[in-house]
Amino acid sequence: MKGVRAKKQLGQHFLKDDSIALRITEALTHHNGYRNVIEIGPGTGALTKHLITRNDIDLWCIELDHEAAAHLPTVLPALGDRLIIGDFLNLDLNARFPNKFAIIGNFPYNISTEIIFKALEHRDRCMEVIGMFQKEVADRVRAQPGSKVYGITSVLAQAFYDIDEIMIVGPEQFIPPPKVQSAVIRMQRNTVDRLPCDEKLFTRVVKTAFNQRRKTLSNALKPIPELTDSIPEKFRMLRAERLSVDDFIELTLACRNA
Repeated sequence: MKGVRAKKQLGQHFLKDDSIALRITEALTHHNGYRNVIEIGPGTGALTKHLITRNDIDLWCIELDHEAAAHLPTVLPALGDRLIIGDFLNLDLNARFPNKFAIIGNFPYNISTEIIFKALEHRDRCMEVIGMFQKEVADRVRAQPGSKVYGITSVLAQAFYDIDEIMIVGPEQFIPPPKVQSAVIRMQRNTVDRLPCDEKLFTRVVKTAFNQRRKTLSNALKPIPELTDSIPEKFRMLRAERLSVDDFIELTLACRNA
């Protein structure tokens, strides 16, 4: 792209189809009434140029690439001080965005899963996430019990968000073309305020169960002593990939010290 070189170490693949960029921005729904929208990795401004013209949102852009950060004000001067140069993963969202917000972006593929986990950390205010992911990652986030790609990210994301696929995007729509298919998904905050169990223990149970996903739960969960003698019989011979979010909640509640 003119003015900015895509950097492999930053996981950059710049979107070149303007109709796709517009469709991504139109996926914002104001779910639960946010105004602040955080665009991660605006790059050459493919999404930004559509977002910046809207009067129904307050746009903020987070860009780590100094070359892109220098280029954006020259093509989109209206951004002004709404361009933050830095690493989204290290950004103090509590201080910067104390009110409800959404996250959007053609996400750098090397940090896309970490973006989801940061959204989960701030789920009390992060109402919506709309992002371009490697299709493999998008499929994992949306996967249902029984799927080979159903895992930790699937369970933790689906505990607090409803997730749908917006579109699949081929490699030819990017500069440089990635070696994989891509997909845009939308995550919308569901109605679960808090899980009916210890949430830290829930996360620990999910991660432990999937860390040895080929083992039955009676063996995979041995590292959690609170569950040694407390796994409900119906789960003992199952593998983690067979359990729903509600099943993992039940499993967590079975812990002797929960």
